[in-house]
Amino acid sequence: MQNNKISRRKFLEGMALGTGVIFLASCAPAAAPTGGGAAPAAGEAAAPAAGNITLTWWDYMGDESSANGAAVIDQVKKYNAAHSGVTVERTFIPFGDLKQKLLQGAAAGQLPDVVIIDNPDHSSFASLGVLADITDPIAAWGKGSEYFPGPWDSTIFQGKNYGIPDNSNCLVQWYNKAFTEPAGIEAPKNWDELRAAAAALTEGQRFGIAMSGVKTEEGTFQWLPFLWMTGEDLATLDSDGGRAALQLWVDLVQNGNMSPGILNWTQGDVKDQFVNGLAALMVNGPWQIPVLKSEHPDLAWDVAVLPAEKQGASILGGENMAIVKDTQFFEAAWDLLIWRQEPENLKEYLVQAGKLPSRATLATDEAWTTDPVIKVFMEQLKVAKPRNYGPKYPEISNAVQEMMQAAISGQKPVDVAVAEAQAKITPLLPG
Repeated sequence: MQNNKISRRKFLEGMALGTGVIFLASCAPAAAPTGGGAAPAAGEAAAPAAGNITLTWWDYMGDESSANGAAVIDQVKKYNAAHSGVTVERTFIPFGDLKQKLLQGAAAGQLPDVVIIDNPDHSSFASLGVLADITDPIAAWGKGSEYFPGPWDSTIFQGKNYGIPDNSNCLVQWYNKAFTEPAGIEAPKNWDELRAAAAALTEGQRFGIAMSGVKTEEGTFQWLPFLWMTGEDLATLDSDGGRAALQLWVDLVQNGNMSPGILNWTQGDVKDQFVNGLAALMVNGPWQIPVLKSEHPDLAWDVAVLPAEKQGASILGGENMAIVKDTQFFEAAWDLLIWRQEPENLKEYLVQAGKLPSRATLATDEAWTTDPVIKVFMEQLKVAKPRNYGPKYPEISNAVQEMMQAAISGQKPVDVAVAEAQAKITPLLPG
C-alpha cells in the first residue's frame, strides 16, 4: 500500500462525496511495496518495473462465488503466471464500502496501487487527487480512440485522463416465460403496459416485478432510466416527468405489484427474487447472464429493452481501472492496465464476467453479435446515458436515494420528496 496522504480539506470534501456510504470496519491489508518507479515522461510509454514487487489491487467485483469475482480472480492468476517479477494481490471490498474505504485510505496514506471503481465516481476521486494522471502514457499507447465515447469520457477530469474503462453494461427487463407465456403477456413496451403486466403477473407470494431501490448507488442506477424516459434529467427533476417517474415506482409498490422490500434489495437480491419465482419480471444487467445460465439452467427466461415513456432510455454502467497517485510502482501498474486491455485478455474476462466491452473495436466480435440475449443489451446500449454529473455526483446520488426511500416507504408524498431532492441536487450540478 502507498503512503499517499491527502490534505484535511480534501478529506473533508471526500467525506461529503461519500455521504450515505457505509463504513468498512476493516479490510485485509495488502503487502507493503519494496521497490519504486516513476511516471514516464510525456510522450514515452512506461516500461515494466524491474525486480520482485507486489502490486495491490482493490475492487468490489465480488468473490469466487460470483461471475464477476471469478473472472477477476482468474485474470489476476493469469497475469501473475505470466509476470514472474510482479505479484498482484487483489482485495475484494463490497460495493457499498469501497468509496469510503478509499477515502479513509487516502487520509491515512494507505491505498492500493490500482483500483477498479464505478465509472460515475471516477471524476470525484480524480478531483480529490487520489488517482494518477495517465494522460501522457495514454497518448503514447495510442489506443484511446478505440473506445466508445461515453465510457472513455468517464475517465476524463478537467481534460486529463485518470484511467481506462474496464467494462460497460446497461439495464434491460427480464421476464420469466413460465409466468408470462401462460398469461399471454409480452415484454412491456411502455409504462401503461408495464403497469398492466405487473398487475396481471402478481399472484399469491409472487410480485409482478422486482427492481432495486436500496440506499446505495444501485438504487440510483435502477431509477435514473425511468427519469430519463420522461425526457427530464436531474436538473429538471422537480417537474411533471420527474414526479411521474417516482410515482410509477410508488404506485407499483402501493398497488401490491412490487414488494416494498425493494428498498433493501441489491440487484443481486432482485435476481434471487426472480429465479425463485417471487417476481415475474425484473430489471437487471448482463452480469446476471452467466449466473442464470450456470446456476439455473432450467429456468426459462428472456430479455427485452426497457419500456419507454416519451422516449427509450437505459443507463450506462460499468467500471474503470485507475492507478493510484504516487504509487511506487507506476510502470508495473501501467503494464497491468494495458495487459488487461489486450483483446484476447479483455474478451476472456468480459465473457466470463457477463459484461459488455467499452472498447468499440472489440464490440464487433462474435461474442457480442451472435447471442440473441447479448444483442438486446447491445441494442439497449444505444440509448443508455452516462452519469456525467461531475465530481459531486456521489452527493447527488445520495439525494436521489433519500428521495426514493422517503416516497416509496410512504414517509413523504412524491411531490415533497422530489422538491426536497431538487433543492439538494441543483447546487451540486456542474455549472
